[in-house]
Amino acid sequence: MLLAHVSQPLAYAEALLGQLSSLSRSVDDATLLGDFVQGAARLSGCELAQLYLLDATGPSLEINSECLDGRLQFRESLPCNYYDEQLLQFSLCQNRVVCLDALSGSVHNTRFLPVRAAPWQSLLCVPLVTAPGVIKGLLLCASVKHIDLCGFAESLGLLGAFALSQIHLLQRQHRPASKTLPIANNVPSASGYGLIGRSAAMRQTCLLVSKVINSPYTVLLCGETGTGKEVVARAVHDYGPRRSEAFIVQNCAALPEHLLESELFGYRKGAFTGADRDRIGLFDAADKGTLLLDEIGDMPLSLQAKLLRVLQEGEVRPLGSNHTHKIDVRIIAATHRDLKLLMSEGKFREDLYYRLAQFPIQLPALRQRGPDITELARHFAEKACALLQRDRLGWSDAALAHLTDYSFPGNIRELKGIVERAVLLCEGGELQVEHFALHNKNPPDQGPLSLREQMEQIERNLVIDCLRKNDGNQTIAARQLGLPRRTLQYRMSRLKIRRKDAKD
Repeated sequence: MLLAHVSQPLAYAEALLGQLSSLSRSVDDATLLGDFVQGAARLSGCELAQLYLLDATGPSLEINSECLDGRLQFRESLPCNYYDEQLLQFSLCQNRVVCLDALSGSVHNTRFLPVRAAPWQSLLCVPLVTAPGVIKGLLLCASVKHIDLCGFAESLGLLGAFALSQIHLLQRQHRPASKTLPIANNVPSASGYGLIGRSAAMRQTCLLVSKVINSPYTVLLCGETGTGKEVVARAVHDYGPRRSEAFIVQNCAALPEHLLESELFGYRKGAFTGADRDRIGLFDAADKGTLLLDEIGDMPLSLQAKLLRVLQEGEVRPLGSNHTHKIDVRIIAATHRDLKLLMSEGKFREDLYYRLAQFPIQLPALRQRGPDITELARHFAEKACALLQRDRLGWSDAALAHLTDYSFPGNIRELKGIVERAVLLCEGGELQVEHFALHNKNPPDQGPLSLREQMEQIERNLVIDCLRKNDGNQTIAARQLGLPRRTLQYRMSRLKIRRKDAKD
């Protein structure tokens, strides 16, 4: 019960409702937060109430307002950063209420409390958590009297969360019209199948998706790491006839062979040590739906033969069972590896390859989708702002140019991480170049590249692409490029290609 440990719960509930009503009528940030701090002091019966707020862009815990003996003060007249205070940090980092009595005789450092003639005896720290579970700050109440403050923690925490949500609403309502950011019209249409991008490469991808969505064919998605293979697989499922059924993903490189087999096919009780009950596999779990086998190139050869039977006959046999049963699953396979090369090395079955590649789709790298970079960046920024419950951010032209000039070896996954970090670093209303930690070879303020520089850049990209497709194996890459291995190593040195550049 919210008020079970509060003396005179009816009177307290009436006072709490009055405080909520007062906060809902506040018309500006300072009034609302000051009202909240004074209300927390009154409700708890404490001489001191303080509100600390976290700075979302860095390790800073700042006091916003303080009510001491009924007098209200704001940040301008108080010390700035309390991030190093251990007691406050414990409450924040552990997301735990701290309630102390006999504070004057404890070992806790309370130098953040105002100095008084009578020592502080009771203290309460309550983390303030918004709806998505994000900790925004801390409410502190303290008294020179011995008071059991634990009973106030839950109600004051909810009151603080309400005050912070009201702040967000006020900021949105009072933004000047001249600063209102235009709403980007980048919601993909149905013809885009939820895939963002208007480049020629993405239009071709969407065209291929449209051809295979309503067919029963197995789809093989190929492309570098981070190009969005799982997103495309989900689009095939979500816009196809199986959309109301399960969509299950299994990474074939994430489990050792025996665990992957039991995960896919399931097992019967007693099939092996520890099998104390029947367990259905992912093929059965995805029955009537879609199963994405990611990193199919890393599946062991023995399992490849069993997968081939599932694809050909549409039936599975769990481990420890003598009987097979039919299933109806659409299989989508994905890989960043060159399966034809693996076939030539005897690491991938040729019959399985041709069964999987009924309908192959090669996903383009982000560097081949130049016009889509800014659209994807805006999309990820809006998602990050929504997650952080902050207003949308604008983009400077220099920041957009900075992004489009970068090659993105990690593709869309790298772009997403870079943009999310930039949103955290941005303290104003517009993303700038300094918010992005990119190391462009050719900064936008330099002049155009010479023919020789352009040829070197093309050569460098070709060598890196070939090395990535072969997991950094220089011998195989040299053979595919038609070069002696020593020549390849010389060119890698001349083009400043490092080992980490050749890794996915």
